[in-house]
Amino acid sequence: MSKVKEKPLRIIVDSNALFVPLQFKIDIFEELKRLLNRNFELVLISPVREELEKLAERGSPKTRKTASYVLKLAEEKCIYYHMGQSFKVADEAIIQLAKKWGCLVFTNDRELKRRLRNINVPVIYVRQKSRLEIDGV
Repeated sequence: MSKVKEKPLRIIVDSNALFVPLQFKIDIFEELKRLLNRNFELVLISPVREELEKLAERGSPKTRKTASYVLKLAEEKCIYYHMGQSFKVADEAIIQLAKKWGCLVFTNDRELKRRLRNINVPVIYVRQKSRLEIDGV
């Protein structure tokens, strides 16, 4: 009897989530495996990618270097999703898509976390600068 393959859990990543490995020295991929205990796929949406590209082009020298690294990491580890419309703020796109897909969001942005919790979207975030935690599942 063959085992039915479980569909990966979608997780939309905010730009600050991708900075976690550099900022807190946390292997987010291993931590997500530990936390979720199932297959998952990280989704980088076009407004977040555009935000990172702007930082890589126009940030301070340190920010440019870090953002370039994060973009490379995202290319290797994330699935890219192009949103059909443009958004002034990436947070709006994240909220809209998370609601539509009914999926998790990985962010450390306090305001975005609050807004997501208000619409019952589960949030993954860094806890005590040492591990990932999930809220709202």
